[in-house]
Amino acid sequence: MSDFEEEREANIARNRALLAQLDITLDIPKKPAPKEKKPKAKPVQPAKKRVKREAAEAALPTRTSTRLRRSAPDPNETPEKKRKREQEEELLRQKLEQEKLEAEERAREAKKPRHDDIEMYAHLEDQEAKEVMALTASLQVTTKTVNARRIGDMKSYQYDEERHDAAVKELKEKLGGMKIVSRAKITKERIYSAAYHPEKTKDLVFFGDKHGALGIWDARAPSEETDEDGDVTTQDDGEGGKSWRIQLHWPNSSRSSISSIKFDPIDAHSVYTSSYDGTIRTTSFVSAISTELYHDENALPTTIDLPPHGHEMWIADSNGGVTHLDLRQDKSKARWYQLSEDKIGCLSVNPVETHFLLTTSNSRVLRIWDARKLQSISVKGKGPYEINSEQLSAFQGTKDGKNVMRGEWRHGKSVTAGYWDPHGRRIVSTSYDDTIRIWDIKPEVMKKDAEFPSMRPTHQFHHNCQTGKWVTMLRAQWNPNPDVYPHFTLGNMDRSLDIRSHKGELIAKLADKGKITAVQAVTCSHPSILERAATGNASGRCVLWAPADAE
Repeated sequence: MSDFEEEREANIARNRALLAQLDITLDIPKKPAPKEKKPKAKPVQPAKKRVKREAAEAALPTRTSTRLRRSAPDPNETPEKKRKREQEEELLRQKLEQEKLEAEERAREAKKPRHDDIEMYAHLEDQEAKEVMALTASLQVTTKTVNARRIGDMKSYQYDEERHDAAVKELKEKLGGMKIVSRAKITKERIYSAAYHPEKTKDLVFFGDKHGALGIWDARAPSEETDEDGDVTTQDDGEGGKSWRIQLHWPNSSRSSISSIKFDPIDAHSVYTSSYDGTIRTTSFVSAISTELYHDENALPTTIDLPPHGHEMWIADSNGGVTHLDLRQDKSKARWYQLSEDKIGCLSVNPVETHFLLTTSNSRVLRIWDARKLQSISVKGKGPYEINSEQLSAFQGTKDGKNVMRGEWRHGKSVTAGYWDPHGRRIVSTSYDDTIRIWDIKPEVMKKDAEFPSMRPTHQFHHNCQTGKWVTMLRAQWNPNPDVYPHFTLGNMDRSLDIRSHKGELIAKLADKGKITAVQAVTCSHPSILERAATGNASGRCVLWAPADAE
C-alpha cells in the first residue's frame, strides 16, 4: 500500500479502539441496494429471413494501374512486334474507356424515374417463390369482392345535443377499448402515407415510405419462423403479421417519397400512388403490373384524390397548382391550374358534391373551389393545357368566373392538410399554428351559386403539430366509414393515437408506453369496420389497433 493508504488504515484502527474503550457502538444503516429497473418492452422484431443474396456487380469497373497492365517491353523486340503491342494496348484502353462510359450511363439511368410498366413481383424485396405466393394469395382475396367506395348522406347524423352525447358515449365504449394487436417493421424508411384496404376479411394496410417503397401489411396473418432444422413453422401469436416491400418508384432515395396512396373507388382492385419522382402510378392486383398514369418532371405531386365514380383524378403539386386528369383520355389532355403562389400540400374532393375541391397550402390558406367553373376556362392550342395565376385572376373578374372560389379561411401558419368527411359536409384542417379546425357546411349553402356566407370554423381546439424535421407532418384523417358517427384520427406528439368526434371531443386516447417509443404520425382507419385503426412512425414500424379479442 502507499503511504497515504497506510496512514488511513492506522487512523481507522485508532478510532475503533477509542470507541471500544468508551463502549460506544454506532448503528450505521447500510445503503439500500438500488432497485432493478424493469426493461421496457422493445418492439417485436420480425423473424429474419434467410435470403441467398448474390454478389452485387460493381457499378464501375475496378481501376488498375496502367503501368501494371502494360507488360515490360522486350529490349530485343522488332518494330513489327512493338507496333502490334501498342495496337493491343490501345484496344485495351478503348475497351476500358467504353466500359467506364457504359457504367456511368447505367448509373445515370438508375437515378431517373421509371416510366415503363413494372412487373410488381420482379421488384419484391424477397423474391423467393413462397413470398410471391403469399403476397399473391393476400391480394387475390381482395379481387373476389367489389369493394366500391361508399359515401354518406349530407343530411345524416344531424343530431341534437342529447343524441350527440349518446352517440359519442357509444363510440367511447367501442373505441376506448382498442389496443395493440399487431406490430411490425413494414418499411425501411420513414412512413409518409397510408391507406386501409376496404376488404372486410383481412386487415390489409398499405404504407408508402420516404424512398419510394410500398409496404403491404397483412396485419393479422399468422407469422412464420424458421426452426433449427430449416423447417417453416407457423406462430400465431398476434404479433407481426405478414408484410412485403415493393420498390414502385425510383430512384431509391428521398427524391421518390410516396406522398399519397388511394384505392380505386370503383372496386379497390388496384392502388394509385403519387411520388416525389414526379410520377403517378396505378398497380393492379389482378395483373400484378404497375403502369404510369402521369408524369411531371417540373413539380412534386403532394396529394391525389378521386371522386367515387373513379373516372378522373385531381393532383396537387409543389408549384401551387392542381392537375385534372381524365383517366379515360390520354394524359396529354390533362389541365393544370395554378391556384396558389406556394406549395399546395393537400387536396380533397367532396365525395357527394364532387365539383367542390378543397386545397390547403403554404400560403396559410384553406380554399374551396368550384371545379365546374375551373374547367370552363377556355384554353388555346393542343396542349399542354395550363392556366397560370394571372389567367385565373382575369377569369375571376368575369361574370362566369365570379364564384369560382366559394370560400377561404386564413390560418396562423402553413396548413398541412384539409379533408372532406365521407358525408361531404364537414371539413377538418391541420396547421402548424397548433390548432385543429372543423367546419360544418350546410347542404343548402352548397346548392347556391354564390360564395359561402361564412367560413368561420364551427369548432376548434389546440393540438401540438410541431413535428420538426424527422417526423412526418400530422394530418387529421376522417374515418371513411359512412355508417358510423363522424369522427377522425390524429397522431399525437406524446406517442398516442387520438380519436375525436366531428365536434372535436376526445373519444379515445390510445397509447402503450411499453410497446410504442415513437410518434405515430401517420394514421388511417378501416372503411368498413369501426374498431380498426393503423398507425406508422418515422422508423417504418407500424401498429394495428383493434379490440382485444381480435388478437
